[in-house]
Amino acid sequence: MTTTTAPSTLKRTPFYEKHLALGAKLVPFAGWEMPVQYPQGITAEHKAVRERCGLFDVSHMGEFIIRGPRAVDFVNYVTTNDVAALALGQVHYSTILNDRGTIEDDCLVYRFPDKVMMVVNASNIDKDFAHIARHADKFGVELTNVSDDMGLLALQGPEAATILQPLTDVDLSSIKYYHFAEGKVSGMPMIVSRTGYTGEDGFELYHDIQYSTRLWDALMAGGNVTPAGLGARDTLRLEMGMALYGNDIDDTVTPLEANLGWLVKLKKGDFVGKPVLDDQKANGVKKKLIGFTLPERNIARHGYPVFAGDQASGLVCSGTLSPTLGIPIGTAYVPTELAKEGQTFDVEIRGKRVPATVAKTPFYKEASHL
Repeated sequence: MTTTTAPSTLKRTPFYEKHLALGAKLVPFAGWEMPVQYPQGITAEHKAVRERCGLFDVSHMGEFIIRGPRAVDFVNYVTTNDVAALALGQVHYSTILNDRGTIEDDCLVYRFPDKVMMVVNASNIDKDFAHIARHADKFGVELTNVSDDMGLLALQGPEAATILQPLTDVDLSSIKYYHFAEGKVSGMPMIVSRTGYTGEDGFELYHDIQYSTRLWDALMAGGNVTPAGLGARDTLRLEMGMALYGNDIDDTVTPLEANLGWLVKLKKGDFVGKPVLDDQKANGVKKKLIGFTLPERNIARHGYPVFAGDQASGLVCSGTLSPTLGIPIGTAYVPTELAKEGQTFDVEIRGKRVPATVAKTPFYKEASHL
């Protein structure tokens, strides 16, 4: 009897062959086959981004283009931040809510002269598109999912600008944090965005997938860039207290509970989920997302039980041993009365309750541009 292996249903980015050639460990992630780490390991990749420069393939992310005279009004309605307040060439972070006021996804919003672009998480592309498309006719906008045609690399670290500038006709010094410009990198059309998910200076490079492998080669050619995978991306973002959809935020929590109230502009006018947030703003929330530290090497992982006194109060959202700080860090939801710096609660680690201390985020505060 012979057996056959079913073909993989996982999608692959344009950089798949590059990852293979570099010996990356590839894992399933949000329906994609993605590099979690390269042979040098997560800690070395993390350190490279904090001290020099790392390169991440984030082409699995989704991109929607919104066109029409009311494109800004439309995105303002389906997200919580104030899109009308964005200058041309500016980006902001935001959330997409449902009618219950809970988070369908977090996203970036880019304001161009002739369109708006939303960047969403890979696992939510189809869901998000269907969710916001229900409102498109009301605003008369044209909504296009360009995710499959767009590649995305994130060049991150204190040396990112020095490495990228010789390759581009864009004056990088003129791009402020959370702003972008259109130009060319190594002669290839590019959206150059001074954004990232690491807490370091850096750039996200949006491009047509026909240019992907050439772009990778151009950025790696100088030998000063370390390829980095999802593992380092996770430890870097957690040190900065940045939320990960599916861990720290999901459709069971509102932005106010998730410590993302700064993304909610209640005075901008109507938007999806606003009545729930108006009520929470007036009456308060019962739980809040906090950062915490643990003693010694008691590392909390996603899903570990959390206790406030003798009461079970949820699960650890994210947790790791911080490569930069050398201490265990994590996030969890706790009752609001415990959500103050210095308060304590317990995390159950391998059957034993360990005291955790609420800590202010970001855990890591040395990023030069913040």
